[in-house]
Amino acid sequence: MTPEPFGARLRHAMDTRGPLCVGIDPHGSLLTAWGLNDDIGGLERFTRTTVEALADRVAVLKPQSAFFERFGSRGIAVLEKAVEEARAAGALVLMDAKRGDIGSTMGAYAATYLDKDSPLFSDAVTLSPYLGFGSLRPALDAAAVSGAGVFVLALTSNPEGAEVQRSTTADGRSLAQLMLDHMAAENAGAEPLGSVGAVVGATLGDAGVNLDINGPLLAPGIGAQGATPADLPGVFGSAVGNVVPSVSRGVLRHGPDVAALRESAARFAQEVRSAVAGV
Repeated sequence: MTPEPFGARLRHAMDTRGPLCVGIDPHGSLLTAWGLNDDIGGLERFTRTTVEALADRVAVLKPQSAFFERFGSRGIAVLEKAVEEARAAGALVLMDAKRGDIGSTMGAYAATYLDKDSPLFSDAVTLSPYLGFGSLRPALDAAAVSGAGVFVLALTSNPEGAEVQRSTTADGRSLAQLMLDHMAAENAGAEPLGSVGAVVGATLGDAGVNLDINGPLLAPGIGAQGATPADLPGVFGSAVGNVVPSVSRGVLRHGPDVAALRESAARFAQEVRSAVAGV
């Protein structure tokens, strides 16, 4: 039986649960702000509380793998459990790992996050294409088989990214636009939404590229990084209906109070709905 593609599952989740992705970023200062120790016990408590508070109501949860990896195998065990429990509660899990490599190594990353037999199998994973878009082929193929998705870095919210992403290719396109064009080709003909998404920062102002890739657009930068839901139409234009705004600290700072976490996530989702309604 062919699995339902990620793009279709994401469209349904956004339409029913609201267009929002909440990051799970257990960095040390946030654990401290929650009154927790920056150790494996604090990590486990933080992660469990976030999943219990949000996994049954937000469209996407996005654990940042690095904050779990720093605790070694015990941290990865917490991550595995979080992925399993979040998916069981109905959230789509986007693993924020930003992997990028070539050949068999890219294949191994694909097996880690996009093979249903893996304990870290996720609904989607973030990837870096800057070894060439073709280097992502093992992950693209694995995602297609399992009904998963990928989000490929295009225009990121960090200022340093521009020196690479805004550079000009031989045919005059920016490197970011070249990557977006590759994504559009992968999504051609997909309905209601392709499964190859782009990462485009919400803090960019006018993105200055064609974002019509027939796929989702993950937009980090809402909340603590300074962007607001009201900024989305200006950045994404007519593609704003496919945007998945990503909020981390803007929601997580309200923990460990479960009710406050839920209220904050619901407020962000409603603000996004209102911002994109008239576009």
